[in-house]
Amino acid sequence: MTVERSGVIYSLGTGARSLEEFLALLKGNAVAVAADVRSFPSSRRFPHFSREDLRRSLEAEGIAYVWLGNRLGGFRRGGYEAHTRTGDFRKGLEELEGLARLRPTAFFCAEREPSRCHRRFIARALRERGWEVVDLGTGGGPSSREGQGVIPLGEGE
Repeated sequence: MTVERSGVIYSLGTGARSLEEFLALLKGNAVAVAADVRSFPSSRRFPHFSREDLRRSLEAEGIAYVWLGNRLGGFRRGGYEAHTRTGDFRKGLEELEGLARLRPTAFFCAEREPSRCHRRFIARALRERGWEVVDLGTGGGPSSREGQGVIPLGEGE
């Protein structure tokens, strides 16, 4: 089966980053839409990543905030891989793709390393649909050349 390339979509984990570092990674790669794929978009430890605070900060920088955690968030009964076979997951993926077709988009969650979280499953599904998925910030600094890489498939994938 031949899949037509759809473009590039970025992935990012908030981890213990400062808000400034997170914004620099997005802005350094001309990201216009930040799609939050956290089921629970809040953080006591890093309040700047709580949903409303982060939305305000992103919008102040001209970056749209979209929450997709209801369809693409982690922590699913039966495991996340099983969730990837549901209609809810497909709808969330289609919504994410629709955003990325219009403007440069990054999907993000709290885990810094994509191989340790559900972003790897989202990335796999996007690649199967023709997208190039590039992770931001797992290496060097916040430039469009440093700190990027293809998201690795986890063990057994």
